[in-house]
Amino acid sequence: MDILTEALASMRTGRPASVRTNGRAPWGLRLPPVAGAGFHVVLYGTCWLVPLEDSAPHLEPIPLSPGDVVFLRDGRGHILADHPSSAAEEPRAEHFREGSPIGSVTLGGDGPETSLLCGNYHLDQGRPHPLVRQLPEVVHLPTRHGRHPELSAAVQLLGSELENPRIGSDGIVPTLIDSLLLYILRAWLDDQPASAAQGWAAALGDSAVAPALAAMHGAPSTQWTVEALAERAGLSRAAFARRFTALVGEPPMAYLTRWRMTTAARLLRESDAPLTTVAARTGYGSEFAFAKAFKREYGLAPGGYRRKTRAA
Repeated sequence: MDILTEALASMRTGRPASVRTNGRAPWGLRLPPVAGAGFHVVLYGTCWLVPLEDSAPHLEPIPLSPGDVVFLRDGRGHILADHPSSAAEEPRAEHFREGSPIGSVTLGGDGPETSLLCGNYHLDQGRPHPLVRQLPEVVHLPTRHGRHPELSAAVQLLGSELENPRIGSDGIVPTLIDSLLLYILRAWLDDQPASAAQGWAAALGDSAVAPALAAMHGAPSTQWTVEALAERAGLSRAAFARRFTALVGEPPMAYLTRWRMTTAARLLRESDAPLTTVAARTGYGSEFAFAKAFKREYGLAPGGYRRKTRAA
């Protein structure tokens, strides 16, 4: 599994939620904050995404065209409307209609129609991976004119399945929505100029740091040292540590501990593996040492964390 896939998998706490939104001008929909990250895909028509003054006064309204994708890193509240000046209403039960493969929300007047796929990804925002934390608050990705061909293809497939549902659509659409997040982040990373890339956008393409990250992600149970990672990178210990810290934002061993704890939390949430197994798979020689490190990081013993997250 590659670093991008693992970073997202480590944050996921559930399947995406989604709905199709159909608005006829004039229309406006005021969407509350969500726990996770929000997204919108314009299937056809045009509209505006208007940040709320009380949560993002520094952001300007964004015009959206067919094929555009928007990713809201923190799931902040916002407005979708045919025009920034249109009155926006809260979503109500009468707007919603059950459907297959997903339900729909319909509102507005009798003017030109816009259709969007709207939803949110359930991501652990309490401990976001540095890769996601580095993203802008709002990521806007136009896919017209040949930009981001893979993302564009995913958008077209989603539009086709939603416009003309057929046998299998109930399984295809959720899978496409799930994969869309990876396409969004890949497209954003591709947009970062190599000469100006910073942080994780630069780290993933760095000849010294990227192999070290891949090694830690691929084998968190290995007793890595800065010396061993520097040797893989072909740098001195000091030079490697400086380069890693500058790009990733924390020293190599601090990142390794973070990744081990993130991996452990995922194993506790998603498996019934005994604590001794979780400890071994994350580089701890004893259950006691693992439990001590985990509680220091999460504020809960591993068993308590497993019970709490499953109850939630």
